[in-house]
Amino acid sequence: MKIISTNIAKPTTFLWNGKEESTGIYKKPTDKPIFLTKNDVLSDEVSNRLNHGGYYKACYTFSAEQYPYWKNLYPNLDWSWGMFGENLTLAGFDEREVYHGAIYKLGETVVQISQYREPCYKFGHKFGTQKVLKQFIQHGFGGTYLSILEEGYVAPGDEFELIDLPEERLTVAELFHLIHAKEKNQEHLKIAAKSKALPPKKRILLTAMLE
Repeated sequence: MKIISTNIAKPTTFLWNGKEESTGIYKKPTDKPIFLTKNDVLSDEVSNRLNHGGYYKACYTFSAEQYPYWKNLYPNLDWSWGMFGENLTLAGFDEREVYHGAIYKLGETVVQISQYREPCYKFGHKFGTQKVLKQFIQHGFGGTYLSILEEGYVAPGDEFELIDLPEERLTVAELFHLIHAKEKNQEHLKIAAKSKALPPKKRILLTAMLE
């Protein structure tokens, strides 16, 4: 699993329900190192600090292997790496094999697989239709956010070197499915509710769903 593109955004404005909104989802490849801080990616736009950025959502990653599926659905869009708002486009990122809570050495940094993606209306606006939100959830491969345990530069070509795995664990794909499923797998819910790779408020919500 390695970085094939580093992507950042400048602020982009658009009209939503008659109101001007700002977003950092329109990321473009930089083809050079980017600096990962514990709260965000240096020089990258984070328009809504309530829902983006911060320790548990410092950096977003997405799999290059998922691009063909979406290009087939939306062939008329202007495709480039960063299309899903990811800071890091990864090769060899199989969400059915990568574990939530896993810790990796990556370039100069140490990172932890942290939060799941919850797509919002800005994602729908970028794709030209809000129906993409449901499609994204049903497809089941939502990428993942990273927490930055040690800050530093990462660059295209940097590989993820596994340092540690949690004792009880779910894959990135299992966690994404759990969060969006109407019927919650109780065993998976128990594991997720105890995961310190998720913020306390999320763990409280998950604990409340236990039967």
